[in-house]
Amino acid sequence: MTDPLRDWHRLAGTSVLLDGFHALKHAVRFGAEVPVAVAVDRRTALALADELAPDVRDALDALLTEVEPDVYASLVPRPHPTAVAALAVRPSREAGLRALAHTPRSAPVVVLDQPRNLGNAGAVIRLAAGFGVTGVVTTGTLDPWHPTVVRGGAGLHFATTVERLSVAELPDGPLFALDPEGEDISRAEAARRRRARLRLRAQRVLRRTAGADRPPGGAADAPPGLQLQPGHQRGHDAVPLESHRGRARVL
Repeated sequence: MTDPLRDWHRLAGTSVLLDGFHALKHAVRFGAEVPVAVAVDRRTALALADELAPDVRDALDALLTEVEPDVYASLVPRPHPTAVAALAVRPSREAGLRALAHTPRSAPVVVLDQPRNLGNAGAVIRLAAGFGVTGVVTTGTLDPWHPTVVRGGAGLHFATTVERLSVAELPDGPLFALDPEGEDISRAEAARRRRARLRLRAQRVLRRTAGADRPPGGAADAPPGLQLQPGHQRGHDAVPLESHRGRARVL
């Protein structure tokens, strides 16, 4: 029998931290390789699985090892209310790049241009995965697999492709810069939308006319608005949304 704490310390430097029950639940649901998982109260964690994720309950039962509260606290940067944590193997970058480059696409790629807020980046990944995008790409210095981003994304990194690329490495396709005053994106030509990259820049939307806000390499092909229906959901545990004064707001 392996020692989960020894495994944790051996793997922590190269693995993805799944911080909290929901991150672990989603990672397991979407096929992540999870070599070690711990909980302060294993029985409570499995009761959550019975209620919220019966499809992965047996897998969590096999994974979770109960540890003392002080041991759990020593493994994570900030204890989660569910007192559950795990380590997962990061998906292959090569496979991710192939998925992003593959055409024709069935859904757009979302590009976060130089994001700065870790929690916001995680929220975008959570939302994008719920809409079934091809992937989420970041440019700049923020690591989209940082533990705070994964926590904000509730483990839904494993439901899509998430990579950090330079501008020159972005996948091909028409570029749509999201603008709250733009044309409804649902009216855009379907084939173009499937091949598109949706670009959001540094916690503000790209404006159509301000030269300083144009993406590197020129203006976007089109500046559609993002129209979201109240309570719209897609997939497992997707984030409820509403359209609020033309801006997408995560509830």
